[in-house]
Amino acid sequence: MFDGCPFPPARLHGRYPENLLAESRLEHALRAAVGRLPLAARVRPALLARLVRRVEEAGEPLRLVEDAGLAVMARALRPRLRESGLRHDLVIQAFALVREVAARRLGMRHYPVQIMGGFVLLFGMVAEMETGEGKTLTATLAACTAALAGIPVHVITVNDYLARRDAECTRPIYDFFGLSLGTIVSGMSLEARRATYACDIAYCTNKEVVFDYLKDRISLGRRPGAIQLSVRRMTGEGGHASLLLRGLPFAIVDEADSVLIDEARTPLIISGPGSEVADGEDLYQGAIETAARFEEGAHFTIDHAKRTLELTEDGKGLIALLAAVLGGVWQGTRRREQLITQALSALHLFKLDRDYLVQEGKVKIIDEYTGRVMADRSWELGLHQLIEAKEEVPISPRNETIAKISYQRFFRRYCYLSGMTGTAREVTGELWSVYRLNVVRLDTNRPLVRCPLPFRYFRSAEEKWRALAERVREVHATGRPVLIGTRTVGASEEVSRRLWRAGLHHVVLNARQDEDEAEIIAQAGNAGRITVATNMAGRGTDIRLGAGVKDLGGLHVIATELHDARRIDRQLFGRCGRQGDPGSYEALVSFEDEIFARRSKTVMGGLACRFGGDGVVGRVVARLFSDEVQRWMQNAHFRLRNELLKFDEQSEKTMAFSGRGE
Repeated sequence: MFDGCPFPPARLHGRYPENLLAESRLEHALRAAVGRLPLAARVRPALLARLVRRVEEAGEPLRLVEDAGLAVMARALRPRLRESGLRHDLVIQAFALVREVAARRLGMRHYPVQIMGGFVLLFGMVAEMETGEGKTLTATLAACTAALAGIPVHVITVNDYLARRDAECTRPIYDFFGLSLGTIVSGMSLEARRATYACDIAYCTNKEVVFDYLKDRISLGRRPGAIQLSVRRMTGEGGHASLLLRGLPFAIVDEADSVLIDEARTPLIISGPGSEVADGEDLYQGAIETAARFEEGAHFTIDHAKRTLELTEDGKGLIALLAAVLGGVWQGTRRREQLITQALSALHLFKLDRDYLVQEGKVKIIDEYTGRVMADRSWELGLHQLIEAKEEVPISPRNETIAKISYQRFFRRYCYLSGMTGTAREVTGELWSVYRLNVVRLDTNRPLVRCPLPFRYFRSAEEKWRALAERVREVHATGRPVLIGTRTVGASEEVSRRLWRAGLHHVVLNARQDEDEAEIIAQAGNAGRITVATNMAGRGTDIRLGAGVKDLGGLHVIATELHDARRIDRQLFGRCGRQGDPGSYEALVSFEDEIFARRSKTVMGGLACRFGGDGVVGRVVARLFSDEVQRWMQNAHFRLRNELLKFDEQSEKTMAFSGRGE
């Protein structure tokens, strides 16, 4: 077997392979002490450099081989990998072949850093590669090699656009090797999904694969083993033939920190029609009208970091008084307090054009991390209906939870898991403690010439927007393209209004205008182009410079608000200065921005608002304040993820004891 590669074939036996082994506390401690740590120690730059040299040496003779000869070699390699597994010499040969095929079919030969990344993925680790280093091409080395060895591969990314783009971009490589390739995106039928997961390699998004897995768990019920699956398949009682996935053998997670860390604060839920007869427009509309009478501080408190709301004793007392008049379902203490808490959350925690849109008379959720609409998703426990009542749109039927799982528990069920991202260093410890994933940082292929400019801080949002319009005008006059990043749909539209007033032609990319996403991104690097975008133009977006733009200084990126984690800011800034190209970035932020408003009453917040970012002292205080706020938010989110994981693990033990499914 390949030295350090985590693929003993026996682990993949069974009709639905997945890792369902529970660890005791002692096993957990021992694994933490001696698990993959020796392997991580072996994955040093010297080892990776030696592996790169071996691949390059094996690839030199291939340059002289005709396409027909390469095809013969590829056909001969597949049965050897299936029979012998990922043996040292076979992996080297596979990497060399994939590299040569990529050069001929795509015009892109894997750089040494990409070869290193391919090995890190096969080692079952996270490759931290600077943004723009070609992670899409890197993944083909590990995906193609594993698929040739008979291991089904899921390449998981953060949105449908990237799943489609990456699959189509790399398809010529997989086609050459005779590997079937499919793409899972929202809106596909069950039959199409089943056919796609049957492919050797499936590109999909994190949400789609988790929901499809939950559908399988509902179908399987009490997790029947291989014998039960075979019997059910033979007797036609659903079973394996009705499942969508072929199990969870091997996943390569693109933007691993986003999928495994940032999005792990919220469990994934499948729901169905509810059975409560008390739900109706009058109930939800009444709850919203009642909640509007409550005052923050007196009747409820808000934890902005966790985005939770809690009633005070006075608030509970007010509900009791109002319940005496309202009667009916309001007589139940627990029910009425939960209903008012959800109504207050709808009023104070969930905002139009930030958390959701109203389109075609429906409330549609906006994904916080991708900026995209999740049209077929809804909030649970009546929250969705309360937001519909708040926005005065038709109220949809309330659903009940059928199946639920957290990202942490789901991804730990892959037999083999690896990932890649440009921003993992801050969450290295969490990736190890939760997923047993080591992080290997790789150097850039070319020297990084991305130029950071000083962040600018303003007392008010109005000052920020005026300064932004002037700054965009200034950069635009040089002919350089400008990308303006915003956190919400509302902010992107405010920027758009300011730019139109300033006479600056631009395009907007957000959840309202997402039909032409590919074209907008393709044009964003052209000279004189101004693009305003939410997180849709963040992770994974490759903005290529147009003719002559490199000589002008490359793309200039402006952030109009800081995110809860610096990693997400770095992803936006990483849209410029890719693969040795020039580029620059800066941030124009206001102390009225939501992230600062949460901590404005602290000592540091008071000092920052007093100095307002003016002068040397003001800039130092403002930067210290922004660092403090982001650390506070990151710690709060870590605690929230940790609490969710503990609750999820406890729920799993309870369900296992009771014999229930997910």
